[in-house]
Amino acid sequence: MFYIYPIGGGKGGSGKSFITANLGVLFASLGKKVVLIDLDLGGSNLHTLLGLTNPSTGLHDFLNKKVGDLHDTVVETIVPNLSIISSVSCSMEIANLFYVQKLKIIKAIQRLQYDCILLDLGAGTNYNTLDFFLTSNEGLFVVTPEPTSIENTFRFIRAVYLRKLKHLLRQNDFSDVLRKLTSQSKNGVMGSPSEVIETVMKIDKSKGELLLDRLAQFELKFVLNQFRKHTDVKLGDKIERVCNKHFYSKFKFLDNISYDERVHDSIFSKEVYIMKYPYTPTAAALQNIVNKMASNGKDATLNRSVAL
Repeated sequence: MFYIYPIGGGKGGSGKSFITANLGVLFASLGKKVVLIDLDLGGSNLHTLLGLTNPSTGLHDFLNKKVGDLHDTVVETIVPNLSIISSVSCSMEIANLFYVQKLKIIKAIQRLQYDCILLDLGAGTNYNTLDFFLTSNEGLFVVTPEPTSIENTFRFIRAVYLRKLKHLLRQNDFSDVLRKLTSQSKNGVMGSPSEVIETVMKIDKSKGELLLDRLAQFELKFVLNQFRKHTDVKLGDKIERVCNKHFYSKFKFLDNISYDERVHDSIFSKEVYIMKYPYTPTAAALQNIVNKMASNGKDATLNRSVAL
């Protein structure tokens, strides 16, 4: 089995890198061969959370053609079964990838031979971030329980969903529908996801149903990070219901990850939190998330997404 889990979200500072690092350690502890890939281009820090100072190689060597295979940029960590591909040594221009470079990275990721691949993505809704998130038919997004984070998360979900729709409509099955849809749109710009689907159903109901079937294969999971005692304990369930009501894919809330000041202590000491503090409520939530993700994957097929 081969699983890719992009980890993203709309707001910076939500803890995506922290969660990626700790989930990676926990997946590796299950005996899975795991690689973490830092795709927070221009803001790479995943290596620091794993106690690495200066990885000997990384994504820059692959893009600069110093190595021909992305696997040759993998660096082992102190954790058995856990490796990392860092982007810390990439130039500042890395945040503005050319389309060909992005496609090269995505195809190389999908060729990696690991049980579990976790992609640590940057914040925002630029096309690079969205397309990296869509490398897989599954994804995990991180949200904190503040109104601004929730608002940015819904914006991120809508952007991912619309981008997914565009990817699907470019497939041969929908070529005729796409031409008609484009001709009916204003200035060639598509509307909201629901408007697009409604229009496709009007153009060709059978193609609309096929599109809905493809969207149903797209699964999104999410966690609430930095959860505090005064926060509504049902907030995650409420967000799940709203998403499942307004989108045609499956959304699943996994758990609340409690705020813990010791997270900062582990980062400053360059130690992995889950290894330094394995018996905290935060650690228990992270373990529960991994258990759910691993259990969900037992009967799943390869979750690589369609090509761009």
